[in-house]
Amino acid sequence: MSNVKIGAMNNSQPLLKLCGQIGLSVLVLMAPVAMQADEFPVAEKVVIEKAARKLHLIRDGEAFRTFKIALGIRPVGDKTKEGDFKTPEGTYYLDSRNQNSDYFLAIHVSYPNADDRRDAREKGVNPGGAIMIHGQPNVPTRSEAYYRTQDWTNGCIAVSNSDMIDIWLMTGENTPIEIRP
Repeated sequence: MSNVKIGAMNNSQPLLKLCGQIGLSVLVLMAPVAMQADEFPVAEKVVIEKAARKLHLIRDGEAFRTFKIALGIRPVGDKTKEGDFKTPEGTYYLDSRNQNSDYFLAIHVSYPNADDRRDAREKGVNPGGAIMIHGQPNVPTRSEAYYRTQDWTNGCIAVSNSDMIDIWLMTGENTPIEIRP
């Protein structure tokens, strides 16, 4: 400690002052975000109404947020096999998350469940899988208007990127999801 020259610090004082100001600015800017993230309600359940193209976040038996959705390109009816472009119907769980998917954030739906696998086995088909709630493609191949107005997924549930952030923050691991016709 005695070898440190106090006079040498004078040359770095402007840099230290700048670093301190930047750090303080980041803290001030991030504090409201951190406080708001802690205040987000967390859903006890997610309900999808396919016919209405709505995703509801449920808490205390009531929807506290509702989002517009897009479905598989053949949205009517239950998913029965891989490649049918249908969104499954039934009760599942949100069982994992992928922030590095081909879409803006993705939350996995636990399809197929035991009943789906049994039904597929009886029909001699693969039930499929990889059903997600996700945002828009990271590398779009169509216009923004297309993704906003059409059913375009292979069977997943798609929302806007801003809605996906809210859903990501307001659902926890193993949140039940009910997908209705």
